[in-house]
Amino acid sequence: MRIDIITALPQIVEGPLDQSILHRAQEKGLAEVHVHDLRAFTTDKHRQVDDYPYGGGAGMVLKPEPIFAAVEYIAEEAEGEPDEIIFLTPDGDVFDQPMANTLSLKNHLVLIAGHYKGIDQRVRDVLVTREISIGDYVLSGGELPALVLVDAVVRLVPGVLGDAQSALSDSFQEDLLDAPTYTRPAIFRGMEVPSVLRSGDHSRIAEWREKERRRKTTRRRPDLLQDSDT
Repeated sequence: MRIDIITALPQIVEGPLDQSILHRAQEKGLAEVHVHDLRAFTTDKHRQVDDYPYGGGAGMVLKPEPIFAAVEYIAEEAEGEPDEIIFLTPDGDVFDQPMANTLSLKNHLVLIAGHYKGIDQRVRDVLVTREISIGDYVLSGGELPALVLVDAVVRLVPGVLGDAQSALSDSFQEDLLDAPTYTRPAIFRGMEVPSVLRSGDHSRIAEWREKERRRKTTRRRPDLLQDSDT
């Protein structure tokens, strides 16, 4: 899988991409993530990526020219058009696990991290194939949402996680939250790990986990159960 991130602030995303699972995925050659500085695609001496909005109003807007140039450069470098060009924006479709599952099956994603007041609408009209939000709140830019999406998607790529079954049992898979997890010691400050988890009976353990997943989902996110019933 290849993911390209277009951003006016590359330093925000570069550090996390070199850590933990994302780093290992790239080391194994299972994913390649490229960060593109939007200013590298400007043509003026000031490397200007934003300008005042037509019609007035507060804030600055990312210009269309460098974004178009960046996407065209990426397509040429990758020797083909990307599967999806995604704009991270608060007014996009809310990101969830099924969406992450779908995107993990793609070969090439381009992520556009907005900043300031947003991006020129012509970019959204012509280039963007999907608009995604990570929640109903506003951040200073799309860099952190881009990292969220990359992490959620790359961990699903076969071979990235040491145990493939781990991703399948995550919260929100099958519209259920995950069951409680425990590790050694069996007793800590008087709190004991449920005996079924120490029984070695895999059938009973599976039943216990399924029951606990449903119990937690009913208590914390009953909307997920309603969605699965419709």
